[in-house]
Amino acid sequence: MTRVIAGSAGGRRLAVPPGNGTRPTSDRAREGLFSTWESLLGSLRGARVLDLYGGSGAVGLEALSRGAEHVLLVESDARAARTIRANVRALGLPGAELRTGRAEQAIAGPAPESGPYDVVFLDPPYAVADEELREILLTLAGNRWLAPDALATVERSTRGGDFGWPAGFEGLRARRYGEGTLWYGRAASTCDNAS
Repeated sequence: MTRVIAGSAGGRRLAVPPGNGTRPTSDRAREGLFSTWESLLGSLRGARVLDLYGGSGAVGLEALSRGAEHVLLVESDARAARTIRANVRALGLPGAELRTGRAEQAIAGPAPESGPYDVVFLDPPYAVADEELREILLTLAGNRWLAPDALATVERSTRGGDFGWPAGFEGLRARRYGEGTLWYGRAASTCDNAS
């Protein structure tokens, strides 16, 4: 079990998917993640958040608990997707949307009519190559899924070395939490990225 750390659902427990198919972001890393997002954005109130490797849904549901307007969780593992659905129902927070399937498929088309995302979080299995994540970020920018100056955060194994941001993204900082490192970046305006 893990929990929502703060906000309207703070302290509520969340189920985690069975098996080894997911690697939940630790409470300590999530605290650091949200502290950084809030320092860079000012607040999550009204933000649109895209979590491309949803796992248990902990990051997306934490964002809703802290005031995000909408969170799109993408998850390819069927057991993890069931866990996300159960956690969404248990918390009863409005604004959560789940898409099952691979991240690349979920973002292949144009951005949703409801608008671009202010924050994107990519926490794939460590076996996923950095190049694949750079391609996903470029697709997000090219298909206008990201708001101008959107924040992007990538969680990678601390053993993997530095994460290189693709063209159109500026690396801001990195924070290490045990086996994982959170890499923070910012997208240039979507008009600049779409060229």
